[in-house]
Amino acid sequence: MPLLLIGALRGLRRPLRLPLAASTVAAGFPSPADDYIDVGIDLNEALIRHPSSTFFLRVSGDSMIDAGIQHGDLLVVDRSLEARPGQIVVAVLDGAFTLKRLVRHRGRLRLEAANSAYPPLELHQCGDVQIWGVAIHVIHSLGRHG
Repeated sequence: MPLLLIGALRGLRRPLRLPLAASTVAAGFPSPADDYIDVGIDLNEALIRHPSSTFFLRVSGDSMIDAGIQHGDLLVVDRSLEARPGQIVVAVLDGAFTLKRLVRHRGRLRLEAANSAYPPLELHQCGDVQIWGVAIHVIHSLGRHG
C-alpha cells in the first residue's frame, strides 16, 4: 500500500474553532435533536498531540480496507510514538512507505495487512525495515459531495 507524504505540521496556525453540537448523534435508535450549537472544537487540538512530529499521508491501495482505511484516505501519523503490537504503523521497507498493523506472532514481529489478499511481512525476513510512525487517525469522505 503506497503512501503519499503530504507534509508535517510546523507552527500550527491560530486555532480554528468549528461548531460542535452539545449532544451526541445516535448511530442506533434516533434521539431528540438539540436546536443549538453549544461549544466549538479545533480539530488540530482534538487530533494532534505532537505537532512537530505529526505528518499527513495519503493512502494508496486497499491492503487496510478491513481496518476501515480506504484508498484516498488521509492518515494522521505521529512519529514521536513508540510503535506497539496491535497498532497500525507506517513502515519503510526498502525505501518505500507501507501501512500495516504491527503484530507479534510466535514471538516475532511482523506487519499484517487488513485484507486477506495480502500476506504478512515477517520483519526478520525483510531487508531494510524501519517503523516510521504510528497512524493515530484516518480521515475519509463518506461519498461524493456537491
